[in-house]
Amino acid sequence: MIKGIGHLALTVQNMDKSLQFYCDILGFERAFEIRDDENNPWIEYIKVAPGQFIELFYGRQNKHQEKSHEIGFNHFCLEVDDINKVANHLKTKGLTLDVEPTKGKDNNYQCWIKDPDGNRIEFMQMEPASPHMNC
Repeated sequence: MIKGIGHLALTVQNMDKSLQFYCDILGFERAFEIRDDENNPWIEYIKVAPGQFIELFYGRQNKHQEKSHEIGFNHFCLEVDDINKVANHLKTKGLTLDVEPTKGKDNNYQCWIKDPDGNRIEFMQMEPASPHMNC
């Protein structure tokens, strides 16, 4: 019935900064845009993989304040082949890792950053012994 996750939607404060982050730094492709009924820019689609997108909505004024143990969106995860290569790439682009590459309780390697709007992003290198690879 359900084939997969098609996209993740984020509202961004500064579209240019977000496009620079997701395309120039992370290497994703700007796929297409959708305009509103008045032909104003509304949504930018960033292609992650075939059929997988990050949907960026043009900004709002008020930013959600992160609170400890809040219910709702927490982070999204991008699967990578080599966690250390990704971490080094991010650092050469001037980003500071929130969490350096480390092995998690799920036996996968991970590191963490935030996008320009403070959304948490996990990068994960899947390991053969992880529950993700064995279910």
